[in-house]
Amino acid sequence: MGYKRSVWKDISGRSGSIRRTVMEIFMKLTELPGVGPKTEALFMKLGINDCDSLTRYYPLHYDSYDEPVPISGITVGKKITVKGTVSGPVNVFSAGKNRKILSCTISDGTKSLRLVWYNALFIRSVLKKGDTCYFRGIVAVRRGAEVMEHPEIFRPDQYEEKQGVLLPVYGLTKGLSNNAVTKAVRAAFKLCGAPDEYLPEQMVRHYGLMDEKAACEKIHFPADREELNGARKRIAFDEFFFFILALRMLKSEEEDVPSEFPMKVCWETEDLIDALPYRLSLAQERVFRETEADLASGRIMSRLIQGDVGSGKTILAFLALVMTACNGYQGVLLAPTEVLARQHYEKFVSLTEAVPDLPVHPVLLTGSLRAAERRKTLAGIREGTANIVIGTHALIQDAVEYHELALVITDEQHRFGVCQRKALTMKGKTPHMLVMSATPIPRTLGVIYYGDLDISIVDEKPAARLPIKNCVVDESWRANAMRFFAKELAAGHQVYVVCPMIEENEEIRAENVIDRTRELKKIFPDFPVAMLHGRMKPDEKNRIMESFASGEIRILVSTTVIEVGVDVPNATVMMIENAERFGLATLHQLRGRVGRGEFQSYCIFMTGQQSKEIAERLSILNESNDGFRIAEKDFELRGPGDLLGIRQSGEAYFKAADPVVDRDMLKAAGELAAVIMQDDPALAGEEYSVLKERIGKYLSDSEGAVIL
Repeated sequence: MGYKRSVWKDISGRSGSIRRTVMEIFMKLTELPGVGPKTEALFMKLGINDCDSLTRYYPLHYDSYDEPVPISGITVGKKITVKGTVSGPVNVFSAGKNRKILSCTISDGTKSLRLVWYNALFIRSVLKKGDTCYFRGIVAVRRGAEVMEHPEIFRPDQYEEKQGVLLPVYGLTKGLSNNAVTKAVRAAFKLCGAPDEYLPEQMVRHYGLMDEKAACEKIHFPADREELNGARKRIAFDEFFFFILALRMLKSEEEDVPSEFPMKVCWETEDLIDALPYRLSLAQERVFRETEADLASGRIMSRLIQGDVGSGKTILAFLALVMTACNGYQGVLLAPTEVLARQHYEKFVSLTEAVPDLPVHPVLLTGSLRAAERRKTLAGIREGTANIVIGTHALIQDAVEYHELALVITDEQHRFGVCQRKALTMKGKTPHMLVMSATPIPRTLGVIYYGDLDISIVDEKPAARLPIKNCVVDESWRANAMRFFAKELAAGHQVYVVCPMIEENEEIRAENVIDRTRELKKIFPDFPVAMLHGRMKPDEKNRIMESFASGEIRILVSTTVIEVGVDVPNATVMMIENAERFGLATLHQLRGRVGRGEFQSYCIFMTGQQSKEIAERLSILNESNDGFRIAEKDFELRGPGDLLGIRQSGEAYFKAADPVVDRDMLKAAGELAAVIMQDDPALAGEEYSVLKERIGKYLSDSEGAVIL
């Protein structure tokens, strides 16, 4: 690129511009018109605490008033518009206590379609035989016939006025309507505005970006799809840029620093490899040798081990911990959940017991330890008698003092923030850093995305594991799926059911965790059923995952929070509801939760919509178990112009950006971050004042500091 300081000179006077004040940015929601304490409480359930977080609560997707389709060309499961003439009277039927069904038939000259409304008696006065209107709704199959359920009705002039308009559809909670969120977002922009631009005009033009202020508003209220794509492109760029710049700044503080923990290759790791109940794959062997060489190199290690789900990354972490302990130092392994931390601890103890006189003394440190046990564990860590520490975020609390912390391993790194990672490195001398991730990002993007780390890839799986059997089905196969569940449950196995939504959403027709849990409890009264989602408190999530891991819970209904979960070898079936709503890479990650034991495992991709494109896209999961290839295919099929997908798990890496779909923005953001770090890594120049302010906020914001 060749950009130097001169490129930034045009913003040197920016510090005198009018900025949003702290009061405006963090204005209370109750200061918005129409938002009282009760509504504010509902917003807070969604993690929205002030105007700033409200304007950054991006839509799940967009409702559009598209061109009507002929009735002969309708798609089941998709919201569409048809234009038709009412061919008969509106009939009313009683369907049990306090339930009325209204029905009529329309025709457009190519085919007829039955319309149905529930408890909407006013329809009788709205529609009459011979009326020609636009009808907009979702088409379902009922008793073998296509039916449009509860459609909106528009006179021709009304619909033509709305055509082409995109309306935001947000994630909701019970009691909060989409209209209420939309009004609040509009009011927040009116009262608070949008953030100041931190890029110079030349940069914005060079990368073909929309102005930041415009993008922040247009992501909510785009005039058309072109404007929406422009806004989304800019927000993706910003998310990647701040993420990468934060990593580069962290890396710059550690570069070219000799290690204060000299290590030598030791035979104990070879003894452990020989004692394993299986042979390491060639990829595992290669990656361990790379890690071993790093630790013995005399410089600080910063390495990423990237491997597909089930590729055997954990044993490589264990070997690195053993090498560290055998050299007289301490090593820690951070896991994202207590359940996973406990599983790692138990597995580590079991494996190392197979090697006599191995000088490792592991301890488990989590937030749920009793006071006496916690004091004993902390004393062991402080004195150095505990040389392997496995745990959760409790490992970075101020009360934890390490004797000689030489190695930090973070499992599923995207659960930890830049500041959290930095907090561990501040526990003494600068330790070696090893990161493990199962996210399938192509190597060319990984170099940018993980720019502060050397990359090792475990690109094969243990030979002993049976490949997962997959099937793509629609709603007509649900009864068969329930019979298959019953068979596997009777054999003593466990089942995952993944839904895209936590609860019912009036704007989105998709399966949700709460309703599906209720239904499965009725279908399988003899088997414990539980639900899991991102809005639950950590203690509750841990309790449920513990119960599922132990086999007490037999059916777990969850959002994508189980994408990074625990090893449950007894879980043999996963059914993913509305599979068409997820990217291929996400689907691949999810199915990696099964097939982790000796039993044959299965993944059922249940689709709510039927089309040739959906069938072709999902069929790729049958063709390949290679997460990197699937990620590439995902990009090719979805393309950079895809709209935002459903992200209700609360665990998304970024709010809007997708490292595969938005690869061009990822590359551009990496390029710009590199230029700035070469130009002024401390952001000391006046021209960087706005950027310095923003990166400071990013680093202190636990949500903004999400790191993959």
